[in-house]
Amino acid sequence: MKTTLKEYIDDPKNRSTVDVGLFIILILSFHFLYLGWQALEFWPVKGAIDKLSLWSVNRVYRESCWVLQNLLRIDITTESNLRLIAALSKEGTFVNVVIAPLCASLKQWLHWLFLMLIFPGPWKHKAWYIPVGLVIIELTNVVRICGILLMQMQWPGPNTFHIAHDYVFKVFFYLVIFLMWVLWVEKFKNKSSKKQVEKHE
Repeated sequence: MKTTLKEYIDDPKNRSTVDVGLFIILILSFHFLYLGWQALEFWPVKGAIDKLSLWSVNRVYRESCWVLQNLLRIDITTESNLRLIAALSKEGTFVNVVIAPLCASLKQWLHWLFLMLIFPGPWKHKAWYIPVGLVIIELTNVVRICGILLMQMQWPGPNTFHIAHDYVFKVFFYLVIFLMWVLWVEKFKNKSSKKQVEKHE
């Protein structure tokens, strides 16, 4: 018997597959929408986005410096006008991270907002879960910046920065978003759906 798409989606046995599929579609959709909007220079709110991005990148810079100095007790050299953080590697050479505007948490914040506003689930929980997710994303970005510098300190070399920046911590960033989404699906979205089904039985 032929199964319609709606029947497949509504079948509880397919819940996990449908959820993951929707997650992938939303993440990829936003990625390409963001690239297109970036190409249009964030029209028609470029000024607001520029201010938000500047505020975000300066915040990440200050927070990363604080963590490195006060929690990790690393002796760092900074240049605030460049948002540069430098430290000595184990080989005695200086390594650094320059936090550019693109390193701000802005894209990931918007990713999270887009995903959570569209993805099904109870709005009474979205009202607090979305802001908590934004804070976690900010903290994740601080971990990313500190981690890139620490990797260069431990394994100084011409390719260490690119490996850390383009692979290790990019994957880590989106893994955190994925895990927050999994928590949302398992603890809030599916529980809410189950309760609604039980009410109608």
